[in-house]
Amino acid sequence: MSSSMQKFEIHGVDGVQILEQLNNYLKGELVEQWGEHILQFNNELGNGIIRSIAFDWGVTLVDYDVHFLKDTKILFNIKDANPIEFIFISEGKLEYKNSEEEELFSFNRYQNIIISTKKLSKETYVFPKNAAVKVNFIYVLPNEYMKKKNNNISHLGKSLFSVFNGESDSSLYKHLGNYNLKIADLIKQLQESHNSGIVRTLSIEGQLNLIMAMQMLEHYNHENDLGLPESLCKEDIKKIHKLSGYIIDNISEPLSVNSIATRAGISPKKLQLGFRVLYSKSVNEYIRQLKLEISRDYIKNTNDSISEIVYKIGFKSRSYFSKIFFERYGILPAEYRKKNKSR
Repeated sequence: MSSSMQKFEIHGVDGVQILEQLNNYLKGELVEQWGEHILQFNNELGNGIIRSIAFDWGVTLVDYDVHFLKDTKILFNIKDANPIEFIFISEGKLEYKNSEEEELFSFNRYQNIIISTKKLSKETYVFPKNAAVKVNFIYVLPNEYMKKKNNNISHLGKSLFSVFNGESDSSLYKHLGNYNLKIADLIKQLQESHNSGIVRTLSIEGQLNLIMAMQMLEHYNHENDLGLPESLCKEDIKKIHKLSGYIIDNISEPLSVNSIATRAGISPKKLQLGFRVLYSKSVNEYIRQLKLEISRDYIKNTNDSISEIVYKIGFKSRSYFSKIFFERYGILPAEYRKKNKSR
Protein backbone atom coordinates (compact mmCIF):
# COMPACT_ATOMS: atom_id res chain seq x y z
CA MET A 1 0.00 0.00 0.00
CA SER A 2 1.25 3.47 -0.91
CA SER A 3 3.08 5.57 1.68
CA SER A 4 1.01 8.57 0.56
CA MET A 5 -2.15 6.78 1.62
CA GLN A 6 -4.30 8.62 4.17
CA LYS A 7 -5.58 6.45 7.01
CA PHE A 8 -8.68 6.91 9.16
CA GLU A 9 -9.48 4.69 12.14
CA ILE A 10 -13.07 4.16 13.30
CA HIS A 11 -14.30 2.57 16.53
CA GLY A 12 -17.98 1.54 16.48
CA VAL A 13 -20.78 0.91 13.99
CA ASP A 14 -23.15 3.59 15.23
CA GLY A 15 -23.73 5.84 12.22
CA VAL A 16 -23.31 9.11 14.15
CA GLN A 17 -20.06 7.83 15.69
CA ILE A 18 -18.73 6.85 12.26
CA LEU A 19 -19.43 10.31 10.85
CA GLU A 20 -18.04 12.13 13.91
CA GLN A 21 -14.85 10.07 13.83
CA LEU A 22 -14.46 10.48 10.06
CA ASN A 23 -14.88 14.23 10.51
CA ASN A 24 -11.92 14.27 12.92
CA TYR A 25 -9.86 13.55 9.81
CA LEU A 26 -11.91 15.16 7.06
CA LYS A 27 -12.51 18.52 8.82
CA GLY A 28 -15.83 19.03 7.03
CA GLU A 29 -19.24 20.16 8.20
CA LEU A 30 -21.48 17.73 10.08
CA VAL A 31 -25.18 18.56 10.38
CA GLU A 32 -28.33 16.74 11.50
CA GLN A 33 -31.68 16.90 9.68
CA TRP A 34 -34.76 14.86 10.55
CA GLY A 35 -32.66 12.21 12.29
CA GLU A 36 -30.28 11.95 9.35
CA HIS A 37 -26.65 13.01 9.86
CA ILE A 38 -24.79 14.49 6.90
CA LEU A 39 -21.05 15.09 6.62
CA GLN A 40 -19.86 17.32 3.76
CA PHE A 41 -16.21 18.04 3.00
CA ASN A 42 -14.25 19.76 0.23
CA ASN A 43 -10.56 20.31 0.89
CA GLU A 44 -7.05 18.99 0.17
CA LEU A 45 -8.18 15.45 1.15
CA GLY A 46 -10.97 15.30 -1.40
CA ASN A 47 -14.66 16.09 -1.51
CA GLY A 48 -17.97 14.38 -0.96
CA ILE A 49 -21.00 13.69 1.19
CA ILE A 50 -21.38 10.88 3.75
CA ARG A 51 -24.84 10.30 5.20
CA SER A 52 -26.06 8.17 8.06
CA ILE A 53 -29.45 7.33 9.52
CA ALA A 54 -30.33 4.75 12.19
CA PHE A 55 -33.55 2.76 12.49
CA ASP A 56 -35.09 0.39 15.03
CA TRP A 57 -34.02 -3.23 15.36
CA GLY A 58 -30.31 -2.48 14.98
CA VAL A 59 -30.34 -1.27 11.34
CA THR A 60 -28.12 1.64 10.26
CA LEU A 61 -27.44 3.08 6.81
CA VAL A 62 -24.14 4.77 5.98
CA ASP A 63 -23.98 6.10 2.43
CA TYR A 64 -20.73 7.38 0.86
CA ASP A 65 -20.56 9.61 -2.22
CA VAL A 66 -16.88 10.58 -2.14
CA HIS A 67 -13.87 11.47 -4.26
CA PHE A 68 -10.57 11.26 -2.38
CA LEU A 69 -7.37 12.79 -3.78
CA LYS A 70 -5.18 10.11 -2.16
CA ASP A 71 -5.69 6.39 -1.65
CA THR A 72 -7.74 6.33 1.55
CA LYS A 73 -7.76 3.48 4.04
CA ILE A 74 -10.61 3.36 6.55
CA LEU A 75 -9.86 0.90 9.34
CA PHE A 76 -12.81 -0.29 11.44
CA ASN A 77 -11.56 -1.50 14.82
CA ILE A 78 -14.78 -2.56 16.54
CA LYS A 79 -14.65 -4.42 19.83
CA ASP A 80 -18.22 -4.54 21.10
CA ALA A 81 -20.17 -5.74 18.03
CA ASN A 82 -19.88 -7.76 14.84
CA PRO A 83 -22.67 -6.51 12.58
CA ILE A 84 -23.79 -8.08 9.33
CA GLU A 85 -22.85 -5.63 6.57
CA PHE A 86 -24.87 -5.40 3.39
CA ILE A 87 -22.64 -3.56 0.92
CA PHE A 88 -23.45 -2.33 -2.56
CA ILE A 89 -21.27 -0.12 -4.76
CA SER A 90 -23.12 1.88 -7.41
CA GLU A 91 -20.03 3.72 -8.68
CA GLY A 92 -16.33 2.88 -8.51
CA LYS A 93 -14.82 0.02 -6.50
CA LEU A 94 -13.22 -0.76 -3.13
CA GLU A 95 -10.55 -3.06 -1.78
CA TYR A 96 -11.24 -4.96 1.43
CA LYS A 97 -9.13 -6.82 3.97
CA ASN A 98 -10.01 -8.50 7.25
CA SER A 99 -7.44 -9.04 10.00
CA GLU A 100 -8.33 -12.76 9.98
CA GLU A 101 -7.17 -13.22 6.37
CA GLU A 102 -4.09 -12.37 4.33
CA GLU A 103 -5.99 -11.89 1.07
CA LEU A 104 -7.03 -8.48 -0.24
CA PHE A 105 -10.44 -8.63 -1.95
CA SER A 106 -11.83 -6.38 -4.67
CA PHE A 107 -15.42 -5.26 -4.19
CA ASN A 108 -16.83 -4.32 -7.59
CA ARG A 109 -19.53 -2.05 -8.91
CA TYR A 110 -23.03 -3.59 -8.82
CA GLN A 111 -21.81 -6.70 -6.95
CA ASN A 112 -23.91 -7.98 -4.06
CA ILE A 113 -21.68 -8.19 -0.97
CA ILE A 114 -22.64 -9.45 2.51
CA ILE A 115 -20.01 -9.82 5.22
CA SER A 116 -19.86 -10.48 8.94
CA THR A 117 -16.64 -10.49 10.94
CA LYS A 118 -15.42 -12.30 14.02
CA LYS A 119 -15.67 -10.30 17.21
CA LEU A 120 -12.54 -8.18 17.86
CA SER A 121 -11.37 -8.49 14.24
CA LYS A 122 -10.43 -5.42 12.20
CA GLU A 123 -11.72 -4.47 8.76
CA THR A 124 -9.99 -2.28 6.22
CA TYR A 125 -11.64 -0.58 3.26
CA VAL A 126 -9.46 1.16 0.67
CA PHE A 127 -11.01 3.93 -1.44
CA PRO A 128 -8.87 4.54 -4.58
CA LYS A 129 -7.49 8.01 -5.24
CA ASN A 130 -8.93 10.29 -7.92
CA ALA A 131 -12.01 8.11 -8.38
CA ALA A 132 -15.66 8.74 -7.59
CA VAL A 133 -17.03 6.09 -5.23
CA LYS A 134 -20.67 5.67 -4.27
CA VAL A 135 -21.20 2.87 -1.77
CA ASN A 136 -24.04 1.89 0.51
CA PHE A 137 -23.42 0.14 3.84
CA ILE A 138 -26.39 -1.29 5.71
CA TYR A 139 -25.27 -2.45 9.15
CA VAL A 140 -27.53 -4.94 10.92
CA LEU A 141 -26.94 -5.98 14.55
CA PRO A 142 -28.26 -9.57 14.59
CA ASN A 143 -29.13 -9.61 18.32
CA GLU A 144 -31.33 -6.54 17.88
CA TYR A 145 -32.84 -7.64 14.58
CA MET A 146 -33.87 -11.01 16.00
CA LYS A 147 -36.16 -9.17 18.46
CA LYS A 148 -38.22 -7.80 15.58
CA LYS A 149 -41.65 -9.39 15.18
CA ASN A 150 -42.14 -11.30 11.93
CA ASN A 151 -38.46 -11.06 11.05
CA ASN A 152 -38.83 -14.36 9.13
CA ILE A 153 -35.11 -15.02 9.50
CA SER A 154 -35.76 -18.76 9.35
CA HIS A 155 -36.61 -18.38 5.64
CA LEU A 156 -33.09 -17.24 4.79
CA GLY A 157 -30.51 -19.48 3.19
CA LYS A 158 -28.73 -21.78 5.60
CA SER A 159 -25.42 -19.87 5.81
CA LEU A 160 -26.98 -16.41 6.25
CA PHE A 161 -29.44 -17.78 8.80
CA SER A 162 -26.53 -19.07 10.88
CA VAL A 163 -25.00 -15.56 10.84
CA PHE A 164 -28.23 -13.95 12.02
CA ASN A 165 -28.90 -16.40 14.84
CA GLY A 166 -25.37 -16.09 16.24
CA GLU A 167 -23.92 -19.44 15.16
CA SER A 168 -21.15 -17.61 13.26
CA ASP A 169 -19.98 -15.30 16.07
CA SER A 170 -16.57 -16.89 16.08
CA SER A 171 -16.02 -17.03 12.32
CA LEU A 172 -15.78 -14.73 9.34
CA TYR A 173 -18.65 -14.77 6.85
CA LYS A 174 -18.25 -13.39 3.34
CA HIS A 175 -20.61 -13.49 0.35
CA LEU A 176 -19.25 -11.95 -2.87
CA GLY A 177 -22.29 -12.50 -5.01
CA ASN A 178 -23.64 -11.76 -8.44
CA TYR A 179 -23.90 -8.41 -10.17
CA ASN A 180 -27.42 -7.04 -9.83
CA LEU A 181 -28.87 -4.03 -11.64
CA LYS A 182 -32.21 -4.15 -9.81
CA ILE A 183 -30.46 -3.37 -6.51
CA ALA A 184 -28.59 -0.53 -8.26
CA ASP A 185 -31.92 0.98 -9.37
CA LEU A 186 -33.31 0.78 -5.81
CA ILE A 187 -30.22 2.51 -4.41
CA LYS A 188 -30.50 5.23 -7.04
CA GLN A 189 -34.07 5.87 -5.86
CA LEU A 190 -32.83 5.95 -2.27
CA GLN A 191 -30.17 8.54 -3.10
CA GLU A 192 -32.59 10.67 -5.10
CA SER A 193 -35.24 10.97 -2.37
CA HIS A 194 -36.20 14.66 -2.14
CA ASN A 195 -38.84 14.39 0.55
CA SER A 196 -38.40 15.91 4.01
CA GLY A 197 -39.32 15.15 7.60
CA ILE A 198 -41.20 11.97 8.47
CA VAL A 199 -42.02 11.29 4.80
CA ARG A 200 -38.31 11.18 3.98
CA THR A 201 -37.51 8.98 6.99
CA LEU A 202 -40.27 6.50 6.18
CA SER A 203 -39.30 6.54 2.50
CA ILE A 204 -35.65 5.77 3.31
CA GLU A 205 -36.66 2.99 5.70
CA GLY A 206 -38.94 1.45 3.07
CA GLN A 207 -36.24 1.61 0.40
CA LEU A 208 -33.70 0.17 2.85
CA ASN A 209 -35.91 -2.84 3.56
CA LEU A 210 -36.38 -3.40 -0.18
CA ILE A 211 -32.62 -3.23 -0.79
CA MET A 212 -31.93 -5.70 2.04
CA ALA A 213 -34.65 -7.99 0.71
CA MET A 214 -33.12 -7.92 -2.79
CA GLN A 215 -29.63 -8.58 -1.40
CA MET A 216 -30.95 -11.53 0.64
CA LEU A 217 -32.84 -12.85 -2.40
CA GLU A 218 -29.70 -12.65 -4.55
CA HIS A 219 -27.80 -14.45 -1.76
CA TYR A 220 -30.44 -17.21 -1.59
CA ASN A 221 -30.44 -17.68 -5.36
CA HIS A 222 -26.65 -17.68 -5.49
CA GLU A 223 -26.46 -20.26 -2.69
CA ASN A 224 -29.04 -22.49 -4.39
CA ASP A 225 -27.61 -21.94 -7.89
CA LEU A 226 -30.77 -20.23 -9.09
CA GLY A 227 -30.50 -17.32 -11.51
CA LEU A 228 -32.30 -13.99 -11.36
CA PRO A 229 -33.20 -12.32 -14.69
CA GLU A 230 -31.51 -9.10 -13.54
CA SER A 231 -28.50 -10.82 -12.00
CA LEU A 232 -25.12 -11.68 -13.56
CA CYS A 233 -22.54 -14.12 -12.23
CA LYS A 234 -18.78 -13.70 -12.66
CA GLU A 235 -18.75 -16.19 -15.55
CA ASP A 236 -21.34 -14.04 -17.39
CA ILE A 237 -19.16 -10.97 -16.83
CA LYS A 238 -16.08 -12.77 -18.20
CA LYS A 239 -17.99 -13.85 -21.32
CA ILE A 240 -19.20 -10.30 -21.94
CA HIS A 241 -15.74 -8.84 -21.33
CA LYS A 242 -14.30 -11.07 -24.08
CA LEU A 243 -16.82 -9.70 -26.59
CA SER A 244 -15.07 -6.34 -26.95
CA GLY A 245 -12.29 -7.97 -29.01
CA TYR A 246 -14.83 -9.82 -31.17
CA ILE A 247 -16.75 -6.58 -31.82
CA ILE A 248 -13.56 -4.73 -32.88
CA ASP A 249 -12.54 -7.59 -35.21
CA ASN A 250 -15.99 -7.61 -36.84
CA ILE A 251 -16.78 -3.89 -36.73
CA SER A 252 -17.71 -3.80 -40.45
CA GLU A 253 -20.28 -6.61 -40.03
CA PRO A 254 -23.93 -6.24 -38.95
CA LEU A 255 -23.73 -6.77 -35.18
CA SER A 256 -27.15 -7.39 -33.66
CA VAL A 257 -27.80 -7.90 -29.95
CA ASN A 258 -29.16 -11.40 -30.67
CA SER A 259 -26.15 -12.52 -32.74
CA ILE A 260 -23.66 -11.23 -30.14
CA ALA A 261 -25.64 -12.85 -27.30
CA THR A 262 -25.65 -16.17 -29.17
CA ARG A 263 -21.90 -15.93 -29.65
CA ALA A 264 -21.38 -15.29 -25.91
CA GLY A 265 -23.78 -18.08 -24.93
CA ILE A 266 -26.04 -15.87 -22.82
CA SER A 267 -29.49 -14.34 -23.24
CA PRO A 268 -29.91 -10.92 -24.93
CA LYS A 269 -31.28 -9.52 -21.64
CA LYS A 270 -28.18 -10.63 -19.73
CA LEU A 271 -25.99 -9.25 -22.50
CA GLN A 272 -27.60 -5.82 -22.13
CA LEU A 273 -27.27 -6.00 -18.33
CA GLY A 274 -23.62 -6.95 -18.67
CA PHE A 275 -22.86 -3.97 -20.90
CA ARG A 276 -24.52 -1.69 -18.36
CA VAL A 277 -22.37 -3.21 -15.61
CA LEU A 278 -19.07 -3.08 -17.53
CA TYR A 279 -19.47 -0.01 -19.74
CA SER A 280 -22.55 1.90 -18.47
CA LYS A 281 -23.93 1.67 -22.01
CA SER A 282 -26.34 -0.45 -24.01
CA VAL A 283 -24.82 -2.87 -26.54
CA ASN A 284 -25.72 -0.60 -29.47
CA GLU A 285 -24.36 2.51 -27.73
CA TYR A 286 -21.10 0.68 -27.06
CA ILE A 287 -20.80 -0.52 -30.67
CA ARG A 288 -21.54 2.95 -32.02
CA GLN A 289 -18.87 4.47 -29.77
CA LEU A 290 -16.31 1.90 -30.97
CA LYS A 291 -17.20 2.59 -34.62
CA LEU A 292 -16.64 6.31 -34.06
CA GLU A 293 -13.33 5.81 -32.28
CA ILE A 294 -12.07 3.47 -35.03
CA SER A 295 -13.28 5.85 -37.76
CA ARG A 296 -11.46 8.76 -36.10
CA ASP A 297 -8.28 6.68 -36.08
CA TYR A 298 -8.71 5.85 -39.79
CA ILE A 299 -9.33 9.50 -40.70
CA LYS A 300 -6.23 10.60 -38.80
CA ASN A 301 -3.80 7.85 -39.84
CA THR A 302 -4.82 6.63 -43.33
CA ASN A 303 -5.50 8.12 -46.75
CA ASP A 304 -8.77 6.21 -47.16
CA SER A 305 -11.65 8.39 -48.32
CA ILE A 306 -14.44 9.17 -45.84
CA SER A 307 -16.78 6.96 -47.89
CA GLU A 308 -14.32 4.05 -47.67
CA ILE A 309 -14.01 4.53 -43.91
CA VAL A 310 -17.80 4.61 -43.53
CA TYR A 311 -17.93 1.24 -45.34
CA LYS A 312 -15.09 -0.21 -43.24
CA ILE A 313 -16.89 0.49 -39.96
CA GLY A 314 -20.17 -0.94 -41.21
CA PHE A 315 -22.29 2.19 -41.74
CA LYS A 316 -24.44 2.46 -44.86
CA SER A 317 -25.09 6.19 -44.78
CA ARG A 318 -22.29 8.74 -44.98
CA SER A 319 -24.63 11.56 -43.92
CA TYR A 320 -25.69 9.63 -40.79
CA PHE A 321 -22.02 8.95 -40.00
CA SER A 322 -21.17 12.65 -40.36
CA LYS A 323 -24.08 13.55 -38.10
CA ILE A 324 -23.10 11.24 -35.20
CA PHE A 325 -19.37 12.02 -35.66
CA PHE A 326 -20.18 15.71 -35.20
CA GLU A 327 -22.40 14.97 -32.17
CA ARG A 328 -19.54 13.02 -30.58
CA TYR A 329 -16.52 15.19 -31.44
CA GLY A 330 -17.95 18.60 -32.31
CA ILE A 331 -16.38 18.58 -35.78
CA LEU A 332 -17.32 17.06 -39.16
CA PRO A 333 -15.16 14.14 -40.44
CA ALA A 334 -13.79 16.09 -43.44
CA GLU A 335 -12.87 19.06 -41.23
CA TYR A 336 -11.23 16.72 -38.72
CA ARG A 337 -9.04 15.27 -41.51
CA LYS A 338 -8.17 18.72 -42.81
CA LYS A 339 -7.22 19.87 -39.31
CA ASN A 340 -4.92 16.87 -38.79
CA LYS A 341 -3.31 17.17 -42.25
CA SER A 342 -2.46 20.85 -41.58
CA ARG A 343 -0.64 19.79 -38.43
